Amino acid sequence: MSKTWTKITVVGKTQDLDRITAVMSMLDNGLMIEDYSDFSLNGMYGELVDDEILNADKETVKVSLFVPEERSFIEYKTFLETRLPAIGIEAVIEIDGIDEDDWAESWKQYYKPVHLDKITVVPAWEEYTPAKGEIIVRMDPGMAFGTGTHETTRLVIRLMQNEIKGGERLLDVGTGSGILSICASKLGAGSCNAYDIDPTAVKVAQDNALSDGCYNITVGVSDLLRGVDLSGGKYDICVANIVADIIIRMLPDVRDYLKCGAPLILSGIIGERAEEVREAVKAQGFTVEKEISENDWVGMLVRI
Repeated sequence: MSKTWTKITVVGKTQDLDRITAVMSMLDNGLMIEDYSDFSLNGMYGELVDDEILNADKETVKVSLFVPEERSFIEYKTFLETRLPAIGIEAVIEIDGIDEDDWAESWKQYYKPVHLDKITVVPAWEEYTPAKGEIIVRMDPGMAFGTGTHETTRLVIRLMQNEIKGGERLLDVGTGSGILSICASKLGAGSCNAYDIDPTAVKVAQDNALSDGCYNITVGVSDLLRGVDLSGGKYDICVANIVADIIIRMLPDVRDYLKCGAPLILSGIIGERAEEVREAVKAQGFTVEKEISENDWVGMLVRI
């Protein structure tokens, strides 16, 4: 039986092509790019060229990826809706292969319990009996990125587990569904301040935290570190599951929010950008203490 795929296309400005492909390559390296900005007939007869190419807008590019049926396409879509605006890219996201009315429910069939060492992330709607000592995090990500199924999320959770001893003050940059703050709270963090540039993600994260009984999580809208609350002092730990470009942009300022020796856990780094992030980390006086990877994704634990 043939496999069903969902096509996701980002339509943006030609000048943003490199940054659009950088973000989309976090999800899949098999991208289809439609860029006719440099196209000319160059001696060819016009009737031999497809009308779509002849009439294409030279100021616009289309970058597409294809999501297999066993993966949640809605998570891909919401990832792009969060990450592209975060780096100042205006784009339209188009979906082919599924009816818009089916979005809200169809992706749930791909979301099952995810086991991550001490923690198991369980869909809010699914019955699950925990084993002795198993920490359960129940999630309904709604329209926000972060179900625990993506490699970048799993890397942070694994790096974070041994850093939380109890009572820590945690900063979560780019919280998405709130999953990292909720995991931290369940592991014993004293308080979590979670921020996202997307107001929809902020609402989803707050709802998830309250639904899971994590009343020590405060969620707010922020562009990276702008507006982050420091009234309670610097943070004991910071997690940031965002793209490499944003990590590099954040590094010069993040030390002002961390206590001396506090771990900074970074993820969302595609393998080919890892060395660039390592160099930026070292340039800002941090030391890479631990690095783990899954598929082509890299997570780093660094310290001042």
